[in-house]
Amino acid sequence: MNPLERPIVNWFKENRRDLPWRSTSPWGVMISEYMLQQTPVNRVLPIWIDWMERWPSPSDLAKATPAQVITAWGRLGYPRRALRLLSAAHIISKEFNNEVPRDVHTLQKLPGIGEYTAAAIAAFAFQARTLVLDINIRRVFARAIDGVEHPKLTPTSAEKTARLTLVPEESAHMWAAATMELGALVCTSKNPLCDLCPVITQCNWRIKGYPKMQSTRKTQAWHGSDRKCRGTILQALRESESLTERALKNLWPDQSQVEKALKTLLEDQLIQSISRNLYRLPQ
Repeated sequence: MNPLERPIVNWFKENRRDLPWRSTSPWGVMISEYMLQQTPVNRVLPIWIDWMERWPSPSDLAKATPAQVITAWGRLGYPRRALRLLSAAHIISKEFNNEVPRDVHTLQKLPGIGEYTAAAIAAFAFQARTLVLDINIRRVFARAIDGVEHPKLTPTSAEKTARLTLVPEESAHMWAAATMELGALVCTSKNPLCDLCPVITQCNWRIKGYPKMQSTRKTQAWHGSDRKCRGTILQALRESESLTERALKNLWPDQSQVEKALKTLLEDQLIQSISRNLYRLPQ
């Protein structure tokens, strides 16, 4: 057993949040992993609950229209995830007898599922021994083991190999959940609560005096961004059966940005053009 495992897992048993996808079906886990990509728990929670009540199985979701799915996705952001989840539901209901696949290789063949998401679904839905490396887990290891404030932007092959040696043969899903929770609640990106950390005495970042890293991360401003423009258009179409281009341009100060947003939304199949200059959500 690696020296971090017992104190972190014991801490998790005492401090874990009561999140509904931790006691749900594999389908519920899968939905949560789609929604939690680049989106915090507090925003996902009410949307996930609504989805599970409305579409409790892949076949239920497969009956939905793209417009219904995009509307239900609400303001979670990155709405292409909703369409990919809808496509995955069609495949699971038709090709996998309405059951979420258990192995990571099959999961990665589904729309919207990459290496991390496949590993997380396999771990949390089926208690498989997989390497789950979200940013929270990577930050815990970067500090406790490597002695640096933040991990690199993306995990390297060397990092994956090193972290795989930490994954226990038994209850690997518990280790993944515990390290993820520690990173989310205590070993946070800013203002970590080091006094509450169960492995503070083992933390190499603390031993080195908490050295700061020069940030190389660029955060895109939300206000005035293309993403916000796209989101404004989608929200307007969620609330109306259809809208003209003129009406949509009245929602945003930069008309050329609206034109660009409409073009990319059409390309992403998130909206439809009914006729010249008239738009709606895809049916």
